[in-house]
Parts: sequence; structure tokens; C-alpha cells
Amino acid sequence: MQAIIQYFLDLGASVFLPIIIFVMGLIFGQKPGKAFKSGLLIGIGFVGINLVLNLLVSNLGPAAKQMIDNFGISLNIIDVGWPASAAIAYGTKVGAFVIPVVLGVNIIMIFLKLTKTLNVDIWNYWHFAFTGALIAGVTDSLAWGLATAAINAAIVLVLADWTAPMVQKFYNIPNISLPHGFSAAYVPIALPLDKLIDKIPVINDIELDPETIQDKFGIFGEPIFMGLILGIIVGLLAQYESPAVLQLGVNMAAVMLLFPRVVKILMEGLTPLSESAKKFMREKFSDREFYIGLDSAIAIGHPSAISTALILVPLTIFLAIIVPGNSVLPFGDLATLPFMLVMIIPITKGNIFRSTLIGIIIIGVGLLIATNLAPMITAAAQTTTFEFPEGANIISSICDGGNPLTWLIVKFMEIGYIGFGILTAATAALGYYVYKNKGAKDNTLSA
Repeated sequence: MQAIIQYFLDLGASVFLPIIIFVMGLIFGQKPGKAFKSGLLIGIGFVGINLVLNLLVSNLGPAAKQMIDNFGISLNIIDVGWPASAAIAYGTKVGAFVIPVVLGVNIIMIFLKLTKTLNVDIWNYWHFAFTGALIAGVTDSLAWGLATAAINAAIVLVLADWTAPMVQKFYNIPNISLPHGFSAAYVPIALPLDKLIDKIPVINDIELDPETIQDKFGIFGEPIFMGLILGIIVGLLAQYESPAVLQLGVNMAAVMLLFPRVVKILMEGLTPLSESAKKFMREKFSDREFYIGLDSAIAIGHPSAISTALILVPLTIFLAIIVPGNSVLPFGDLATLPFMLVMIIPITKGNIFRSTLIGIIIIGVGLLIATNLAPMITAAAQTTTFEFPEGANIISSICDGGNPLTWLIVKFMEIGYIGFGILTAATAALGYYVYKNKGAKDNTLSA
């Protein structure tokens, strides 16, 4: 089972997802040629997204490391980053079975009208396997690990439904939801924090979204100039030589420009599929509405997300120094902060100032969560072929290691049957409520 699943995972999203989209297109009544083109365009779109994402990571990662070296930070838990976390997740017994389990949960929830999302983002099922692997390690039970992965997937499907109308409107991605295990986890935290900011005088009046910045600064307020300036600031904080500072600035400007353009290619493939799906559902299930669940990578290119992430990189390093009780040395996940912000940005309506404030709180708490879960993550890694970084005896990550949803599920599941029952009942009730109330149309708590 593990070998079969690994074969498909090794194909990557740019190959595996087009196959899924092609099959879905045929099911929804598209002609083979049109379905094949849709799938291929989506594959090309993901190739483009990964190229730009690698540009971001390969430039921002070394700058972050240089900042850490400059600060002389010495913390004993190493942030190994999401690629290592994914490798650990799929390298466990839970990872071997997570794909059929999560697909089964998804189909059951659609049948019971507890979700509208069909999550085709199969590669990112690793988030659910990661949570399951932690419990499997503690309980020495594959069954409990798979049950944990299943409940994590169910909760994320509900969060994807809840936020779908808001996400679709803000990012202009019709009939799409984002059931991403990392991005979706921050929605229940960001909503009340945004409402709290509404009640704080002066601060609640600060508007710092890309449109406002462009209105005030003209051409110098455009996203490419924001990327240039923020990239230069990060380079200066990393104490780069002037050529490297300028190169980082231009590369961040390129990220700002290229991300939205490659997403347009992906959407060119998704739009015909979305229309066919809508027509199919009207004919076969007149009372049903469905969303296609995709990787939140399709939305991380928004200027607000990239700008806020660039601001939060040095702030995360600073927080690691000052937060009492933190033992995690940020590194591997510093360049993936945009994923954390994808579903926060629509809540703040693109306000970079608010998103930064919320990000500071979330990261501060996340460092403590990552510290708390580090022994479990280390134990799970030791059951796989994962190679620990030189000199590292204990590991964690800011991504799923510092994920509040992962932590909450783990703590409930440690209770046993009672915790699992509470999570299952609460998820089913919330899923039904969100389904009936059509999710959150804006940044309100109505759902």
C-alpha cells in the first residue's frame, strides 16, 4: 500500500492533479479533448506556481538563516520545515493508508450533506497523516492514528466550506475552496482577533491594503515596488552585501508580479471544469452545490500575503528570542509563512497592518505549540527513515508542529474515546450548520 501511494505522490501535483481533473471532467460531461486541456493547463499552472514558490523559498530561506546567524540565537529544537514534516508523515504507517481513509471520509461527508468540498488536493493529505502519526506514536495504535487523521480531515473540510464564499469573493476563484491543513487552521483564531482590532481606537482605522498604498504612493505603491522595498529591507536585516540586497529586492518584486500570472493559467484550466461541474450538479442534484478543494498555493501570490510574510520573517526570529518558554529555532518554515496567511488575508480584507498584528499573535503561540509537540514529532520521525540535521536531537516545525488545530486534536485524542467522540460530534454539528447556512460570506462570525 505504501509503495503504491508513494508512486502516485512521486508524480507530483503537476502530473497527478491533471489526471484527477481529466477524470472529473469526463464525469461532469466534458468532451475528452476539453477535459484533457483543462487538466493539462492546471498541471502547467502548478508548474508555474512551484517555480515562483521556489524562487521565493530559495531567496528568503538563506536570508532568514543569515538573520539567525547574525542574532546568534541558540535554541535546542530545530524547525526542520514542512518538506521534512511531509516526509515524516508519509513515511509512517498512518501515511501509508491516509489517502483512501481521507477520500472515504470526504465521500461520506458529501453523502451525509456535511460538506460541499471534494478535496482533490491529495498531496496535502500529509497534514492529516502528520497529526495521525503523532497519536499513533503515543498510543502505539495504527487505528487511533488513522482515526485522528480522519477527524483532522473532516474538520478542515468544514473550515473550507465555512470560508469558501469569502475566499471565492476575495481571490475571485469561483466554486473553489481551500481545504489546506495548515492554512485553514488559523481561521477560527483570526476572525475573533480581527473583531477585537475593530474595537481598539486609532488602530482600527489604519488601512494598509495594496489598493490604499497604491492610491497614496502612485506607481511606487504597486505590488512590484512593495516587493522590491520589502526584499531590500530583509536583505539589509540579513546584513547582505549591496549586490545581494538588490538581487533579493528584485527577486521579491518578481514574486509579486509572477505569482498572480501563473495562477491565471491554472484558473484558465479550472474555469471550464467549474462550469461543467455546476451544470452537472444542476441536472443531477438540483439542491446541491459543490466546491473543488485545491491547494492554498493558488492564493498565496496575493500582494497582501507576500508583503505580510516578508514583514513577519524578521519578527518571527525576534519572537523566538523573547517569547517565554519557546525552545524552537525558526528556520525551515520561515519561507512558507504565506501559506499561514492565505485564509487570514480575506478576513482582514487585505489589510497588511491587521494581518501582521494577527500573524504576530499566531506565531508567538505557534512557537509554544511547536515546543510542546516537539517530543512527539521527534518520536514519530524516529520511526521513519528521516535523517536528523547534524547536531539536532529534537525537532519540530512552525508549519504543522506549531499548528493550533493539530495541537487541539492531539490533546483531545489523548483523552481517548471521549475526546474522539467530542471531536466527531462537534465536527458533524458544525458541518451541518455551515452546510445549511452556506458558510461565511464576509469576515463575520455569522457562520
